[in-house]
Amino acid sequence: MSTGYKIDNQEGAYFITLQLISWVDLFSRQIYRDIVIDNLKFCIANKGLIVYAYVIMSNHIVK
Repeated sequence: MSTGYKIDNQEGAYFITLQLISWVDLFSRQIYRDIVIDNLKFCIANKGLIVYAYVIMSNHIVK
């Protein structure tokens, strides 16, 4: 897990992108997209995460 990037300003808005190693097309399968979406919903409902928009592509996620 990376320790180089930390959110210092809890009130700020951030752009996050996640990429799979070797650009594997993992998210072309519905079950894996559902896992990501369920986790986002959990963090929104229980941890105070605010998501303005997200995009799940076959090999990476942009939030």
